[in-house]
Amino acid sequence: MCEKRDYREFVCGWGAANVNILLTFPINKLIFRQQLLGISTTTAFNQLKSEGYWTLYRGVLPPLLQKTTSVSIMFGMYEEFNKKFEQTHPDMPIVVIHTASALLAGCMEAVLMPFERIQTLLQNKTYQEKYKNTIHAFRELRCLGFAEYYRGLTPILLRNGPSNVIFFQFRGEVKKFLPKSDKKSYEIFSNFVSGGLLGAVISTIFYPVNVVKTYMQSSVGGSFPGFIKSFKHVFNERDRSVKNMFKGFHVNYSRSLLSWGLINASYELLKSALYTCR
Repeated sequence: MCEKRDYREFVCGWGAANVNILLTFPINKLIFRQQLLGISTTTAFNQLKSEGYWTLYRGVLPPLLQKTTSVSIMFGMYEEFNKKFEQTHPDMPIVVIHTASALLAGCMEAVLMPFERIQTLLQNKTYQEKYKNTIHAFRELRCLGFAEYYRGLTPILLRNGPSNVIFFQFRGEVKKFLPKSDKKSYEIFSNFVSGGLLGAVISTIFYPVNVVKTYMQSSVGGSFPGFIKSFKHVFNERDRSVKNMFKGFHVNYSRSLLSWGLINASYELLKSALYTCR
């Protein structure tokens, strides 16, 4: 007889993120180039192609470490906070509990920001010769002070919390609009579609925030300009055009559709398997 596991939600999130990262990293790298340089998909693709296919997974370790842990925290801590709020504030409206839990889980994910910071540097063509790998980049930044690891924290907080709220509040609601079936394969497909659609919408809403985050994290040393100042700089650099702030969003939309579809479907599949053990 199996005892109830306390960390099943964390394990499910971790496993789902592994599936996602290994399948979508090359697409993510393509999007990064567009966000940083404001170039077209074709130009970004040709850049990566000219650098060689062997460099395609350069920088995969930071997101693999960061995203797997981040998604694990996202699902795991969301459930933990829900339980705590329900125990300590049983009269609190469920929508308030879910919103607060999602926001707090998003803030906790930000602790892992240094991995996202290193990923940005390793994917940046400017630093390909300067930073050999993940460990080397961590060591080099350490010389500049602890704060350097958390450059660009504000946009990450602005993104994580609200994104979690939208995802957890509407994940089940979107699924209700999909046709029902008793087949296991359709259940997986349904979870993929609901997660994918939400992920695509969320990533599009917060795309300009990620553009500014990429700009902020692409600097090493020197001053730490705030989010507003950085946003104004990027906006002016892109001819004060809202359209240019969304350059590359269609690829990002497609990547998020696939990415969050995989995460949601994999998470529910793993959860179903683990929770079968009572």
